[in-house]
Parts: sequence; C-alpha cells; structure tokens
Amino acid sequence: MSGEHLEKRARRVVAGVDANGKSTIVEDELTATRVALPAFTVNDVWRLDELPTSVDADDAMRAEVELAPPARGLVVRLATFPPDSEIDPEVYVQSIDTLHGEDAHAADSAVMGRHATDTVDVACILDGEIHVVYETGETLLRAGDTVINRGNKHAWSNRTDKPVTMVAVMLPTAN
Repeated sequence: MSGEHLEKRARRVVAGVDANGKSTIVEDELTATRVALPAFTVNDVWRLDELPTSVDADDAMRAEVELAPPARGLVVRLATFPPDSEIDPEVYVQSIDTLHGEDAHAADSAVMGRHATDTVDVACILDGEIHVVYETGETLLRAGDTVINRGNKHAWSNRTDKPVTMVAVMLPTAN
C-alpha cells in the first residue's frame, strides 16, 4: 500500500518510581515528537541533552524532530522507510533538510539519500529489510540485524514492496 509508512506511530512506556519507592509506569502514550515525510517517518521516543544523566531525569524531547542529537546527549528514534519505488530522489533530500539536516550534505550525493552526520548511530532493524549503502559497498539488513554507522556516508535503500522500521540510538561525536 503506497504511503503506508506515513501511518507509523511509536508508543513509549516510561517507567519510574512512585512516592512509595515502588516501580511504576509514569507515562504510556504515543510519542508526540514525530514527523511523517514522503521519504521516511520518524518518531523520537527519548532524548537526553547531557550524559551521564540521573535515572530519574525527564526526557528532553522537543516539539520538532531534528536529525542530529544534542551536542552532549542522545536521541532514540524509530524510523520507517517506504519502498524506494515510492520516493522521488529530490524529495528525499528535502525530507532530510526538513529535519535541520542540511549539514548531512544529502544533496551532494549521486546515491539517493546518502548523507553523513557527526554521530555514532546504532540502528537495529525491527521489521522488513533494507540495504545500507556506503561509498564502496552495501549489505542487506533484516529484522534483528544491527548496523553501527560512525560518522560515515551512508544511505538506506528499501528495495522491497513493504515499509521497513528500525530503531536508532544516535550519539554525538567529539569531531
């Protein structure tokens, strides 16, 4: 179904401790920090502005999704990609720019969506399959596979007819 990725929502359940010192559910909701774009849908589920942090620190979610994590923190996000056949390459670049990702230089690439950020990204495929494409090669990732990108140029290519969803933890670097 065309545009199916646009409907992807992320539920987040946040645990904590109640007034009696007992573990409890503090929040159970669909994340509000979400953007659905033609090239992908992003749901941010947790953000910390600084590490290390206290276990009872509130998240630092923003109203808007931003491509890069905080300078000394992290962001945890679900990203859903439609099949490549549904994406116009120029729209892909516009989608990255919408997330304040101009520094990722996606427009400079001959490969649709290839970009780089000054981050270490740990991405685990939850469902579907997707190719991660580098300047000198690529590999197919399936549900349960994890890839670690370390500030290198990469692109995502969904060559199937179904959306693919991954969870990514993005950490800033000292570069």
